[in-house]
Amino acid sequence: MDTVLPSLLLILAGLLAGGVVSLHRQGAARGVVVVTALLALLAGVGGVLWLIPLVTS
Repeated sequence: MDTVLPSLLLILAGLLAGGVVSLHRQGAARGVVVVTALLALLAGVGGVLWLIPLVTS
């Protein structure tokens, strides 16, 4: 279970990053693109930081 949640966060980050690209190409409002990008960044950083204790122990 310790590796499932970070993996899901990284998958979510990838989906959100793809959403950012898609929104940008469709000409969505800048605020929506920025918020989605921040959520993708937070999910990616959270997934990586969650894995750090597993790697060092």
